[in-house]
Amino acid sequence: MKIGVALSGGGIRGIAHAGVLKALEDNQIKIDIIGGTSCGSIIAALYAIGYKPYYIYELFKKYAKQIAGTNTNPIIFGIQNFIMKNKFKGLKSGENIEDIFNKIANQKNIRNMKDVNMPLVIPTVDIMNSKEYIFTNYIPKKQSHIEQYITDVTIGKAVRASSSFPAVFSPCNIDMHAFMDGGVLNNVPVNEVKKQGADKVIAVKFDADPIDKKSNLMDIVMKTIDIMGSKISEENLEMSDIILNVYTDKVGLLDFKKLDTCYKYGYQCVINNIEKIKKIIE
Repeated sequence: MKIGVALSGGGIRGIAHAGVLKALEDNQIKIDIIGGTSCGSIIAALYAIGYKPYYIYELFKKYAKQIAGTNTNPIIFGIQNFIMKNKFKGLKSGENIEDIFNKIANQKNIRNMKDVNMPLVIPTVDIMNSKEYIFTNYIPKKQSHIEQYITDVTIGKAVRASSSFPAVFSPCNIDMHAFMDGGVLNNVPVNEVKKQGADKVIAVKFDADPIDKKSNLMDIVMKTIDIMGSKISEENLEMSDIILNVYTDKVGLLDFKKLDTCYKYGYQCVINNIEKIKKIIE
């Protein structure tokens, strides 16, 4: 039996995925196939190229601020400029994500998606034609839309494309494509993990926080993305065998102070559901 895991996006909260993987590992649950969107793609790709969950956690902590900045204010101001003046002033290119990830992958002698041994799927969306594309190392058999799958790309570029959160990072240009966060159309890629041959799929997701008077512009953007992708996410989640909804206590998109807490939330979520998980996969 092949076990697959599908990891959702969620900004800084995505470090909880490392906690989920660590808890599964501690309970001798072997993962054969993995997929992830946006921040989930970072964790999924690191795991697929051979990094252990706790080391992924350490890597995430080490580079998170370098990728996104030390605080959210410059990004929030950048979003305001974009909305009010229709300019990209203040937005980040996302090149840091690509460069850092390629550097980490090279330490495992991996450069291209095709170099990865474990089946890996990373969704993204082309804003030019409003279509979903999948970065992967294995094109599923009997697919009528083979052009949807991209294998010849550096793993850093794939992660960057899937993580290009609207209004935070500029779109990632590859050939004629302009890719943005995969969460717009496929925030929990259960369907693609199943296509890779998974018999049982564990879906891991977060719920967007409710909007209130204390919410800032970043919270509103994140909630908007969640609403946009909610219907498709529901369809994907119905294909999973168990859904782990990780509680993160209103952790913001870029709330760096709560990295350790989120990791623990992910670990505890598995422990709380371990009997259900074992029953399903056994």
